[in-house]
Amino acid sequence: MGLLTECIKKKLSVPDLELELLRLISEYNKQRNTYLFLYASAAEKGIPGAMLQQSDFYTIRDMLANKTDIDKIDFYIETLGGSGETAEEIARFLHDKFDMVSFVISGEAKSAGTIMVLSGNDILMTETGSLGPIDAQVPIGRSRISAYDYREWVNEKRKEAQEQGSLNPFDATMIAQITPGELNGIIHALKFAEDLVVEWLPKYKFKKWTVTKSRKIPVTPEMKVERAKEIATELCKHSKWRSHGKSIKIRDLNEIKLDITRIDDNPELADTVYRIQTVCRLLFENSTIFKIFATQDEKIFRHAVARQVANIPRQEALPEAVEIVQHCPKCGKQHKIYAKLAPDPQIDVKLKKKGFIPFPKDSKMICDCGYEIDLSGVKNDIEIQTGEKILT
Repeated sequence: MGLLTECIKKKLSVPDLELELLRLISEYNKQRNTYLFLYASAAEKGIPGAMLQQSDFYTIRDMLANKTDIDKIDFYIETLGGSGETAEEIARFLHDKFDMVSFVISGEAKSAGTIMVLSGNDILMTETGSLGPIDAQVPIGRSRISAYDYREWVNEKRKEAQEQGSLNPFDATMIAQITPGELNGIIHALKFAEDLVVEWLPKYKFKKWTVTKSRKIPVTPEMKVERAKEIATELCKHSKWRSHGKSIKIRDLNEIKLDITRIDDNPELADTVYRIQTVCRLLFENSTIFKIFATQDEKIFRHAVARQVANIPRQEALPEAVEIVQHCPKCGKQHKIYAKLAPDPQIDVKLKKKGFIPFPKDSKMICDCGYEIDLSGVKNDIEIQTGEKILT
């Protein structure tokens, strides 16, 4: 039986899944004798805040700042990318705070996530885990394109102009639209990721690399930097990977000479990591959660909440209650809820007869399909528009 089927058959509620996640993190820590921090986001939900952003750094720092008795940390990461600057800030904080920083990947750690992972003293991956190219994606006109491809195209046209003395009219028109500032920005965007990787790999990942595998010769600092440059160049090559979303697996990373610790070689640890990944998936699929920060001691979930409700008609007297129709994002079922604003028991009697249920005290409602709906955004909108607190 698959792990997903096993969890579904247990019919775990969202609160149950939250507790199970903390239990699994604690189990992981015992198996690895370390302290696991979990950062996972559901970018496929299409929520802008699901990408790696500066507020994530502040949350991570806040949760780890008081961990003075820990010298090594494992960082489970699942993200499709986001801010490279944030990735840098998180990585530098982790290395300033802990002696040993390892990254754990069982899902996707793409783009800025890959940049962060390459700062690790060790990189642990399951067979399902994947990194991604680190070529910067830059805005050109109405599109975002690979900075690597753009630079290569400009260099190609420069060489063509030197050899032939001119360009065809179409290329000449395109080149004429490129400003020096734009070109420099593209070059800097590409170099940003390359420079970080070339700085971090020799300093952290290659720290204990003292002898070459095949020839058994001593490894010099220059050899480490050269290997780091080769890896950075390969990961930046859009022409090699074809897509910024390409999933780069363990075998691909080994081919570019980046050694990875295979989690699947340790069945007990692998089972725990796959269960952690499965629970995160179920939390994303069965609630409005789109981002998870968790350790064995605490958890912070970010929810995608409704930002607006139907406008409340202006009237001389404030309404005694607001009627809300909320559809479940998972199954589509319609839920009729009322937010009570006046302490009159008859309001409850009247609205319950119409098929409405009271606004939940914790602003969370569980649909019959098991999906947890966060209504805190709806609550905020009602209270702002009416100037009154919802009575629960």
